[in-house]
Amino acid sequence: MKVGKTGSVGKSGPVRRKPAVKSGKVEATSSVRSISDTSSVLGIPPEEMTERVQRAIMTLMSEVESMRRELELAHRKISELERLADQDSLINISNRRAFVREMTRMIAYSERYGINSSLIYLDLNDLKVINDSHGHAAGDAALVYLAETMVTCLRDSDIIGRLGGDEFGIILPKASEQDAIKKASFIVDKVNESPLIWDGQEIALNVAFGVYSLKSGESPDQALDEADKKMYAHKQDLKKEKA
Repeated sequence: MKVGKTGSVGKSGPVRRKPAVKSGKVEATSSVRSISDTSSVLGIPPEEMTERVQRAIMTLMSEVESMRRELELAHRKISELERLADQDSLINISNRRAFVREMTRMIAYSERYGINSSLIYLDLNDLKVINDSHGHAAGDAALVYLAETMVTCLRDSDIIGRLGGDEFGIILPKASEQDAIKKASFIVDKVNESPLIWDGQEIALNVAFGVYSLKSGESPDQALDEADKKMYAHKQDLKKEKA
């Protein structure tokens, strides 16, 4: 986000402020105007605008302003709670709940416009080995590092979320299954090129993935199950290659 430049002093000299007006007079004038405006809205005749009525109106205006500030604060707190409810506890990406909600929306979009999107299901292999060899802090760092690497490979319109444990999901709007395979392969290559550096040691991260095209009429659970099956098949192929 661009930030505008601050104002500068012109060549003709600094901008001079007007002489200050006594604060008491300004406040009094402002208060009278506010009371007058309020009484006009409330339909109070000028002849009934006694000092007692003025005090009552000032008290009412103060209470209304206090309630307005409290309402704004409550709205900000609600927005923050909603954001936290949708965010993974470890990584600054969507959690499973928010991800499934977005998938439901994308499936509905496919039904309405006939444009399919694709789902990538990724799994960080050997997370238990990392935890056992380097500690759980290293395992958490590996998950964060993998998520950050994936984010750098995605478009602004793509949706990423942690499905739980060592599993992640990516939704590619308006992308074919072949496009999703290319994207998943690109992510895996990026991860292989840049191992995690932890406590001065390189930790290679191995990722398996499955790709599935979202179809109208399916539930998110069905789509995730199909993508999970393909991810598991890919993981088995990787084990065979190592053997």
